[in-house]
Parts: sequence; structure tokens; C-alpha cells
Amino acid sequence: MAVTRRTGILIVLCIAAAAIIIAWRPTVLIYGIQQAGLYAAIAIPMGLVLGIVHIVNLAHGEFMMVAAYATYFACKALGMDPLLAVLPAAAVTAGFGWIVFQLTIKRALKAPELNQLILTFGLGIVMSQGVNLLFTSQTRKISLDYVSASMDIGDLSFGIWSFVFVAVAVVYAYGLKFFLTRTTLGKAALAVGQNPRGAAIVGIDVNRVYGIVFALALALVGGMGALFITKAAIFPMVGAPFTMKSFCLVAVAGIGNIPGILGASVLLGLSESILRAFRETRGWADIVFFVLIIVVILGRSLKWSFPLKGRKA
Repeated sequence: MAVTRRTGILIVLCIAAAAIIIAWRPTVLIYGIQQAGLYAAIAIPMGLVLGIVHIVNLAHGEFMMVAAYATYFACKALGMDPLLAVLPAAAVTAGFGWIVFQLTIKRALKAPELNQLILTFGLGIVMSQGVNLLFTSQTRKISLDYVSASMDIGDLSFGIWSFVFVAVAVVYAYGLKFFLTRTTLGKAALAVGQNPRGAAIVGIDVNRVYGIVFALALALVGGMGALFITKAAIFPMVGAPFTMKSFCLVAVAGIGNIPGILGASVLLGLSESILRAFRETRGWADIVFFVLIIVVILGRSLKWSFPLKGRKA
């Protein structure tokens, strides 16, 4: 969890890019950071699962989608604000995640990695298609007045609600860092993530820790599902792009480097924002994360990147 040289380079690059963008078009920086906050808040739980349980959860975005749908219908039925549903959504999603882990993922922990990928990929398909069958592919959205709040600075005008995602991402990153380094359960989780067999020898219940970490990650995803519908429309396939982008960000930051996901998210958010600033390049914004992950993989294969402690991505 320590800040690595890779994270330092990402921070320097982001600061340099920010300085250039501020001088050129400030709104690109603002909306890029807001988008980065959303990406980071969704990706950080994947980083936790991958760093401790060592499974790439390809159903990650679908869990958020299910939480968003549950929140949507609860808010419609009870007439409440989605913000009041954040904690209940997190709790319910955590419980759902614990059940899913015990019934499926737990049984595949010792299976080949391809089997694990197919399992979580299948879970994602079941969830997205199940929601599609139950609620159709109709796009759903909740209209909230405070989401359209804006701020004016001189001639510059921009929306401010999405900064909530930036705040959530920072809380997630450093809250998990505190949990993993300052609490007994967190230290046990780190020990399991580094050496499951050694952790079991000293008396740590490895499967229990795996289940708790998975449920904790999904609690964070569930909370984001409730927040997500304050800003965006939902439909059965809305989670899939966030699964891929989350994996990209974890790969760029390095497994075990949760704070580094913040820097990687800023890089991705700014890249997309810059491309969307030009009519000719808007269509390319959605594939930036593919370019990032290709560059990272090539860099590591050619030993351009700095070595990381522990497991490699």
C-alpha cells in the first residue's frame, strides 16, 4: 500500500498535464477530474479484491448495476432521496456479495485462473441478463434538482455535483489504507494477500478473510451504485464498461497500490476529457483505457516500468 515510484511518476505527469490544460481550457481539467473521481471510486474496490483475494472480478460493474437498480426502485417506491439509500445499498450489496462468494467464488479459489475468470464473467452475464429479463432494457433515471447545481468563477461555469465522486474516491482510498494498516482484521487481510499459506499456519482463517474482503469491496461498490443514479441513467449493460476501466486502472497503478488508482484515474479522466473537447476526436474517448493498458503491458514486458513489491499485475 506504500506510495511507489510508479505512483510518483503518475502524480508528476498529472500535475504537468493539469498545468497545461488550465492554461488552455479549464473546463477540460474540471470535468476530467470529476470523471476520474467516478472511475476511481468504482475501481478501488476491484483493487482491494485483486490485491487480497487475487481474483479478477469480471462481474464488478454488474454488482454496481444491481445496486443501482435496487436503489432506483426503492427510491421510487418509498419516495426517498438516493443519498439516504447509500448505506442500506452498501449493506445489502455486502450481504449479497458474501452469499455469492460462499456459493461460487470460494469454490474456485484453488482452480486455474482461467476458470476463475470464466466464473466471474458468467456471474456478470447472469446478473445483466437477469435484470434485462425482469426490467427490460429501458433506460431509467432519477431527476434531482441538486445534481444540476453549478458554480461560476469569472467567465467559467461548471457543474459541481460530480465532485462528490472525487471525495468518495479519496475516502475509499485512504480509508482502505487505514483499514489495512491500522486494524487487526486489515493486517490479517494483508497477511493473507501476501502469503495465504503462511497466514493459515499462524492461525488466520484464510477463507473467512477472503469472504470479508469480498463483501467489504462489494459494500463500497453498492454505495457507489446508489450514488451513481444521482448523476447517470441506468440500464442492464451499464456496468460492463466500468469493469473494464476498473481493471485497466488497477493494472496501471499496480496490484496492491490502491492510492495509486487515484493517479491512474486522473490520467484516464483527463485523457478522455481532452479527446471529448474536440469534435473530431470525441469518438476515440471510450477506447483510451485500452491504449493505456496496452502501453502498460508493453512497458512491463520490455522492462520499462519500475519494479513493484509483491505480486505483479
